[in-house]
Amino acid sequence: MALDQYQEEEEEGGMSFLDHLEALRWHLLRSVSAILIFTVIAFLAKSIVFGIIILGPSKIDFFTYRWLCQLSDYVGVPALCIDELPFTIQSRQMTGQFSMHMTSSLMVGFIVAFPYVFWEVWKFISPGLYDKERNAARGAVFFVSLLFFLGASFGYFILAPLSINFLANYQLDPSILNEFDITSYVSTLTMLVMASAIMFQLPVVVYFLAMSGIVTSGMLRSYRRHAIVVILILAAVITPPDVISQILIAMPILVLYEAGIQIAKRLEKKRAIKEAEDDVDDAL
Repeated sequence: MALDQYQEEEEEGGMSFLDHLEALRWHLLRSVSAILIFTVIAFLAKSIVFGIIILGPSKIDFFTYRWLCQLSDYVGVPALCIDELPFTIQSRQMTGQFSMHMTSSLMVGFIVAFPYVFWEVWKFISPGLYDKERNAARGAVFFVSLLFFLGASFGYFILAPLSINFLANYQLDPSILNEFDITSYVSTLTMLVMASAIMFQLPVVVYFLAMSGIVTSGMLRSYRRHAIVVILILAAVITPPDVISQILIAMPILVLYEAGIQIAKRLEKKRAIKEAEDDVDDAL
């Protein structure tokens, strides 16, 4: 919300700057409360959250591994089937399991509460927007939440299992056993899931940038090659050092980038139609 809008509201008898800070405090308190509630629920449901969800990609009966084996039988490519994960998970610190239980519960609590948290943020931001901007951003909570869960699901069901499989089978020498610490495992899983969830927000970012006139479809098309290089570098940074994982995270981002071009193009068409109608009204 711009400072001049705050001043205009104060002059018109609306909320003062301190009132906005008070409102922000309550939005943050409600958001944190929602996260804590779901965190406590996740903490109490240890057997489900940790035993099934968090440790799921580390077990050979995980959905993705079973699906890949079915796919390998269908296409006749045995290499696709992942039927072994040669690693064990250990806790080498006295507080390791408890701290990871807390961390995992907090992460699950945030993911589940994300739509409500974003809704609280949007409730605070939207009154500072003009009617035109508010109407243009209608449905923002739904689409942001949808893309967030799609990205998190992609990271959990696709990116994480394949990355874990690669890292579990990677050996410098057969005498070196892969015995991962629980902290390392949870951190890697969290990074992959959250990175995917954030990356899937690209169309939303492009939408608001195009709506404000900062980017255009022509600009996005002209920088497509540069974007591909940046996306590949970014995929290499946020994924384990294997080509498959990098391609897997890069491909949907490239698709989302192309979707962003179409979004910007559609906004430009709407803006052109609106300007033409305004010109006709002015002429009359």
